[in-house]
Amino acid sequence: MRTRFAPSPTGLLHLGGARTALFSWLHARKYKGEFILRIEDTDQERSTKAAVAAIIDGMRWLGLDYDEGPIFQMDRLPRYRQAIEKLLDEGKAYRCYCSRERLQALHKHQIATKQKPRYDRHCRELKRVSANQPFVLRFKNPTTGVVAFDDLVRGHIAFQNNELDDLIIQRSDGTPTYNFSVVVDDSDMNITTVIRGDDHINNTPRQINLLRALNAALPEYAHVPMILGTDGKRLSKRHGAMSVTEYRERGFLAAALLNYLVRLGWSHGDQEIFDKDEMISLFNIADVHRAAATFNAEKLLWFNQHYLKTEEPDYIAGFLTELLQRRHVDVSHGANVIAVAKALRERSKTLSEMADKATCFYRSVRHYDEKVVAKFFTPEILPILAFIKIELAQLDNWRVDNIDAVVQRTLAKFSLKMPQLAQPLRVALTGSTQSPSIALTLYLMGQERVMRDLENVLAYIGQRE
Repeated sequence: MRTRFAPSPTGLLHLGGARTALFSWLHARKYKGEFILRIEDTDQERSTKAAVAAIIDGMRWLGLDYDEGPIFQMDRLPRYRQAIEKLLDEGKAYRCYCSRERLQALHKHQIATKQKPRYDRHCRELKRVSANQPFVLRFKNPTTGVVAFDDLVRGHIAFQNNELDDLIIQRSDGTPTYNFSVVVDDSDMNITTVIRGDDHINNTPRQINLLRALNAALPEYAHVPMILGTDGKRLSKRHGAMSVTEYRERGFLAAALLNYLVRLGWSHGDQEIFDKDEMISLFNIADVHRAAATFNAEKLLWFNQHYLKTEEPDYIAGFLTELLQRRHVDVSHGANVIAVAKALRERSKTLSEMADKATCFYRSVRHYDEKVVAKFFTPEILPILAFIKIELAQLDNWRVDNIDAVVQRTLAKFSLKMPQLAQPLRVALTGSTQSPSIALTLYLMGQERVMRDLENVLAYIGQRE
């Protein structure tokens, strides 16, 4: 079993490509086969090194390891020319000298007369041409009969050969086209199963005819439906979708994105959560749904929060530390990052959100929102904060239960309900009205930090009066 993922480096690795890579990887791993990464870079005008790097980086982050590659098509140009010469020698390809103007006029006429737009084989049997005239090479597609295949997802598919035109296999600059290079590659690399989007279905009969012309073995094909936005249109940025690397930058875990992708168009009963071993053992390409999958950003967030809550805290803390350091937050002093990750994972959907909430454990509040100040920093709160500061300073053992006991004594002394104390105290120390329980928040900050910040807040409130 040999599968391949063959992206074009004309853009970043997006969700549709990542899902195709995942399905191809799972199919190979399920049958203990090999998975190949091939970069289809013959479109030199649009291909970029940055896109190549992003594809490889995204694959590495997702953990989709490949057994061969990356293989670049531009490194294989001599092989394509060899295959083209073979077709020319055997009379299975021909030079087409039609100008762009002629082809445009032909297309316009066919549209006007309600014909299917396609090349009219004008040069197919042409014998004489003037020297040095530019040309492309076209494949002599069979003009009769049927080309059919049994798609692993969509079942039996058949095309009439007389509906297919003679596709270009080499451009006028000598570079091979997609449909030709992919055929040579799949044959040379012994690809047994081609898994790709169903937008390639119309390419498949042409590629099968080319494989037969080259006397090559035919792979199996599996065309998976597109991923659509909620409006039923092809998924794009307007639906909130991002590249794989952008999801990483936004604080998503690779395990969450993989789990979400495998469920886009495939299912195993009602099971939602799959680790990689389960994906490999349970995945069957024949179980991929024929209907298009719909991207749901909230569902992806649900998966991500699940993994934030269930992965080991030290594992999450490693990512949190890296993200905070990229934000120039020094975590070497202050709260234990593992403890912070554990405290915040129930209330964070992404690592970025967790990092936003974690910053207060390493930096004192520099500026307060005026509306929040007006609501919580009233003259009445001054003696309450002064009292709890004294009580907290006297604790010999800085533990959550001891801190909570001080909070309870303060509530009783001033006849307060928890929000009347917790919210001003939370705002004073974190700058926000949201954090873990007030006792846990104080514990994570540490006694020295809490004393220092409360002293500053008392002075701040006193100056406002």
